[in-house]
Amino acid sequence: MMSWLVLITLLLGFYMAWNIGANDVANAMGTSVGSKALTLKRAVILAAILEFSGAFFVGSSVSETIQHGIVTPQIFQEDPMIFALGMMGSLLATGLFLQLASYFGLPVSTTHAIVGAVLGFGACLGGPSAVQWAKVIEIALSWLLSPLLSGVVSYFLFRLIQKHILFASDPLTAARKWSPFLIFFCFLFASMSLLYQGLKQLHLNLSFFPALSLSTLFASVPALLSQRFLLTRELAFNQSAPIPSPNVEKLFIYLQILSACLVAFAHGANDVANAIGPVAAVINILTTHTLTHQSQIPSWLLALGGIGIVIGLATWGWRVIETIGKKITELTPSRGFCAEFGAALTILLASKLGFPISTTHALVGSVFGVGMARGIRSLNLQLLKEIILSWLVTIPFCALLSICCFYFFKFISTIF
Repeated sequence: MMSWLVLITLLLGFYMAWNIGANDVANAMGTSVGSKALTLKRAVILAAILEFSGAFFVGSSVSETIQHGIVTPQIFQEDPMIFALGMMGSLLATGLFLQLASYFGLPVSTTHAIVGAVLGFGACLGGPSAVQWAKVIEIALSWLLSPLLSGVVSYFLFRLIQKHILFASDPLTAARKWSPFLIFFCFLFASMSLLYQGLKQLHLNLSFFPALSLSTLFASVPALLSQRFLLTRELAFNQSAPIPSPNVEKLFIYLQILSACLVAFAHGANDVANAIGPVAAVINILTTHTLTHQSQIPSWLLALGGIGIVIGLATWGWRVIETIGKKITELTPSRGFCAEFGAALTILLASKLGFPISTTHALVGSVFGVGMARGIRSLNLQLLKEIILSWLVTIPFCALLSICCFYFFKFISTIF
């Protein structure tokens, strides 16, 4: 029976990773496709390489929140097999929910989905008192915090770029003046997102100020070189064009592609644990018959998760990419850059403050904020209502579905 359960668990982990690739990778590439900085084919290839690299080389260990932060683990100590079956049910429930959301092109939070699934089977077995409601409330608050903050940041950033660059009397000169600062902050926050509590697997768990110091040094180099090696060669090439704004937009193409690559690498490194973390915990229980505090993830399991993310991205990823990049509001490279910058800043600040954050919610909020800077008529409000509704039903839907999946696997285990 154990060998069959191990095989089923691996298939569930692959299925979950496939759905992460189909839904969550749009966070990294959606705005780049929408602004035409990258074609859909190139975005898929680029994201596939970086997502797999992040998952395999810098893959996170099992999330403490998923294993121990939602339900009280003591209720499973006497029968660890129940915890294993519950995690299997959570994987199947989350995968089914993500596949449904991806089919309709709705960007949802993978983390919130797996949290809702674990909450469901935990509350079903241990009762409401088994749930750590304080953590659940924090997660619910992030629904408001992440899109609101990222939307505000992206809104004001795009308005500043409009005022000082796009609407300037000489956009090319203005771009040369302001671009080193934009490039500096782009590299600064991209570096901070990786260095500040982002590379624990490589034992680079830096605190805030060491990470800020290294990021500042790293960001200063491209900022100092940008005007000579980027702006002069790209913008001056078409300086005689009658409309300078398209030439100025070329600057943001490079910035946006860079930020998209870093987000994709970090996403593969961090979110692969949503699929592979529970798998490692279940396999550990099936082989040792005990519930340990934390399970290490072997390299071959990280590779399995990375391959699943890549296949999901290549097969169904285009659906959610089109939603974020094209259907919420019209994006250009400058707008897409502002959206990604706003989302990155929000995620960094939330991590520093200890708030659970959703990359999906942050980026959708950023795209919304950029659209608001152009006027509410530029937004697809009906689609936004559908996205918000999908966010609201994520936890309760996954909770109920995981209970059904748990009893299904419990029935299967009695047969074998």
